[in-house]
Amino acid sequence: MGLPMIDQGPVLLRIADGVAHLRLNRPDASNGMNVELLKALGDAIMVCHGEPGIRAVLLTGEGKNFCAGGDVHDFASKGEKLPDYLRQATAYLQNAVAGLIRLEAPVVTSVQGFAAGGGGFGLVCASDMVVAGASAKFLAGATRVGMAPDAGVSVTLPRLVGLRKATAILLTNPVITAAEALELGIINRVVPDGELADASLQLARELAAGAPKALAATKRLLWSGIGTSVEQCLPEEARTVSELSGTADAREGLAAVIERRKPTFTGR
Repeated sequence: MGLPMIDQGPVLLRIADGVAHLRLNRPDASNGMNVELLKALGDAIMVCHGEPGIRAVLLTGEGKNFCAGGDVHDFASKGEKLPDYLRQATAYLQNAVAGLIRLEAPVVTSVQGFAAGGGGFGLVCASDMVVAGASAKFLAGATRVGMAPDAGVSVTLPRLVGLRKATAILLTNPVITAAEALELGIINRVVPDGELADASLQLARELAAGAPKALAATKRLLWSGIGTSVEQCLPEEARTVSELSGTADAREGLAAVIERRKPTFTGR
């Protein structure tokens, strides 16, 4: 079973055979991200940084969905205090994203159900390799609720798919199937849903058996080579998200998602 480093709470962590199993654990909320989960995720990633025996990280989500993004019910409950709350939430999210990128161990993310918003889609884009079940779906979603992309997506996605395709994805918010995500270059592999857990673990173990210093150096070179670094762009991205969350359109967008209707934006 491996050594449990964190065995309760919104994020779980255990280490076995050189693989750190990092698991989002709010299945009743589709692993929707609130401040508590985001802080716990960052803390768990920092534990991984401090464990020299970790050769690969396997990031998964408990339940039917990998991660449905930000917890819209939690966000909507903040009302006019949402900008302050999101300043805190995006700070924790950015710490997590930067922590994944800076990890020497390669990060494999396993996606079932939805990977949406800065939480789900953003973590996918910040991973080194991604395996998805055949029925998995991906959604950027930020502009749909009157907000801007976060988790570094405004930087990582254009590098993965190109500027034109990233623009279309981020402005029009299509639901992207696993097959489409593979073709676009967002993920590495699609497997039958029933084989997802085994295939993801097999890939993580394969990486864990590789030459650690060579893999770490290659990962560093790849992330450093995408031009403007993700970390350099994170502060401006966070400022924009917080600013937009204080608008009437953002409150309308969140309400529309919760009420399952089309939003009416006014530009205020």
